[in-house]
Amino acid sequence: MARDYYEALGVPRSADSDEIQQAYRRLARKYHPDINKDPTAEDKFKEINEAYQVLSDPDTRKRYDRFGDDFRRVPEDYDERVRASAGGYGGGRYSGGGRRVHFGHGTDGEGGVDFEDLFGQMFGGGGAYGPIPGADQEAELELTLEEAYRGGKRTLRLDGRRYDVNIPVGVLDGQRIRLAGQGGRGNGGAPPGDLYLVVRIKPHSRFRVQGRDIYVDLPVSPWEAALGATVAVPTPGGEAKVKVVPGSSTGRKLRLRGEGMPNPRGSNGNLYAEIKVMVPSKPTARERELFEQLAAESNFDPRKQP
Repeated sequence: MARDYYEALGVPRSADSDEIQQAYRRLARKYHPDINKDPTAEDKFKEINEAYQVLSDPDTRKRYDRFGDDFRRVPEDYDERVRASAGGYGGGRYSGGGRRVHFGHGTDGEGGVDFEDLFGQMFGGGGAYGPIPGADQEAELELTLEEAYRGGKRTLRLDGRRYDVNIPVGVLDGQRIRLAGQGGRGNGGAPPGDLYLVVRIKPHSRFRVQGRDIYVDLPVSPWEAALGATVAVPTPGGEAKVKVVPGSSTGRKLRLRGEGMPNPRGSNGNLYAEIKVMVPSKPTARERELFEQLAAESNFDPRKQP
């Protein structure tokens, strides 16, 4: 992890869920690669997404507050193991065998602990406390928007191992795909952990994704915008038709219901086509003549519109 998740979102450790969400939305808009062309913006955007995924989930946030950077490596039944090892003293700290343990960078600000060493002494190596299940692991899975939209099968290689992954239809950036039993090896005959693939959707040259909604620019001519027209608009699922209402200006959004990211468990997102009125960069002599005629006869002044 690059740095503290609270620091990444610019919120205090006491921040509530609304403050965390507001900070995420503000920073996501600022650093989205489609908006911010700074070369470091994409990495910053990924860091913000990772921080939000952890801090927006109450249970995951508790584990992060308690164990710090090691929160994904600590077994779910950690407290039970601590109590067994320490003769019944559980919780955030315990005393047992003359040893004192501190966790991560929790609210008391104390230092971390070598979990590999701790687990080895408490639970592993053929000791008295039995086998240790394997640790869960994480890796990133980069997808195109089209791959996330349609789902399907994907072969992935990590550290020399091959994984066959079933990508759910409509998977979103930041969601995790679980590969059961594909994580760290267990000790003493215990089962392995799981491998979680964190989805990262690559920026698209045409589409912008916000949640399950998709946004796309829709270029139209001045006469299409003024008089109305039916025009083609691209979607990840193929071309669709949309009606441009007469008198449409740049910035107007046309909604295509259900044409956004699919949602197998509920309603699909929407696709919003944002009108952009375009003019000829090099008008012909006749086009220029017609525009001059329109300029002479029209009383329309866009700077005096209500």
